[in-house]
Formats: sequence, structure tokens, C-alpha cells
Amino acid sequence: MSEQITVMEVSPRDGLQNEAALLSTEDKLELIDRSLASGAKRIEVTSFVHPKVVPQMADAEAVAQGLPQRGDVTYTGLVLNRRGYERLLATERLNEAGIVIPASDTFGARNQGMTIAEGLAMATDILRDARGRGFRAQVTIAVAFGCPFEGDVKPETVLDMARTLAEAGPVEIGLADTIGVGVPAQVRALFGALKAEFGEDIPLRAHFHDTRNTGIANADAAVAAGVQTLDASIGGIGGCPFAPNATGNIATEDLVYMLNRSGVEHG
Repeated sequence: MSEQITVMEVSPRDGLQNEAALLSTEDKLELIDRSLASGAKRIEVTSFVHPKVVPQMADAEAVAQGLPQRGDVTYTGLVLNRRGYERLLATERLNEAGIVIPASDTFGARNQGMTIAEGLAMATDILRDARGRGFRAQVTIAVAFGCPFEGDVKPETVLDMARTLAEAGPVEIGLADTIGVGVPAQVRALFGALKAEFGEDIPLRAHFHDTRNTGIANADAAVAAGVQTLDASIGGIGGCPFAPNATGNIATEDLVYMLNRSGVEHG
């Protein structure tokens, strides 16, 4: 069990990307400032995706330029392909690239126009480039607990993907329950298998949506399985434009309450 957890605040990216109203860059930066004031030390601030696909993230570069520069905070930008990664690097303001590839061919095609195999090739290319630059890059396997189009995702599919990604040297591997179908037993089994595979060599992160009110229970199961970082979003806002009927992320305030009452440090 992890006794120290890092909370990755994802409200500026995942939290806002599904909102119908477009927020100003200034409002996004205020959300980030307030997250910093609350003690957040790791924040997913934006995503470098095509503005026609996710209009809420069209000001990614402007958000990056407005970030307060602090040595004790890691700012992460999400990327879905090499072009997004290059845009992130060009800002020279972010500390980490977060790559996402789905564990489903259908979701991959709808989310970023890639099969699993193509996503793995893209991700390993970026991971190796980042390692050569000395730049932090982590990867998340999306729809790891179930796909809105294909249904159940086989655990072996996720484990095989993780093995391939591990060879490219990510600083972290995350699993995302993108549509909120996972339950604690799945979380314990899948993260337990990753722990058995990688030991302490690769840190693990979990990303849960709360579609069926299992998100906090899943977070507790992830802590018990030794996951070091949990994604959460202020107010439980969020969602994915390509995941029908999925609701928001687990709420940061609810996660912090659970961790506090469980005696788990989080800062």
C-alpha cells in the first residue's frame, strides 16, 4: 500500500475539455493559480490537440505562456500524436508530456485516428525522443477497464501494451478508466499485475471517472495496490468528447477527504 500519494490535478485539461462554454485563458490560469494555492504540485494544464476537435483547448500555447514558473511544480501537457508533442516542446514552459493511447482499436480510431498498434508506435517514438532530450514523458493507457464501443477490454491487452511502452522508458505508466466502468476488484488485479511486472522500476498512476459512483472506491483500491499518483479534478468536472455517457473525474476534494481519513499523505 502507498503511504504517500501525489494528486495530479486535471481540472484545467480533462475537467474543462468537455464543457460546452468556452472559458477564457485568464479563467483557466486563475483555476491553475487556485490549484497551486491549494497545494497542488502536479497539474495537467492543457492538451495540444486540434482546436476543431476540442475547441476548449484551442489556447494551449497561451495557457502555457501564462503559467507561473515555479521550481516545485510539474506542469503537464497532454498529447495525442507527434505534432502535439512538438507543439508542447515549442512552448518551453511545460515540464512533462503526457501521452495517451487507448486499449481499443475502435476508441483509438475515434479519439485520435489510430489503432492500438499505431498508437504504440507513436508513443514509443515520443518516449524515446523525450528520453534523448532529457525531458519527462509519461504515458496513459486509456479505456483500460472498458470501451464504450467494444465493451470489456482484456487485461492481457493492457499488460502487453504496458510491456511495449516500458521498453521505451516512460517516467510513469497510467491506466485510465475513461468511461467509469471499472470496479475495485479490476483495479486491484490490473495494477497488481503491473506491480508484479515492473516492481519499483516504473511508477504507476490511476485516472478514474465516476460514471457509476465507483471512482473513489477504485482510487482506494489503487492506493492499496501501490499506485503512487491519482488523477482528480476539482468539483468532479470532466469527461471525454469521444466517450458517450461518461461523466466527470473523481472530485479532488472527495479524494483528499478519503486520503486524509485514511492517513495517507498527499501534500
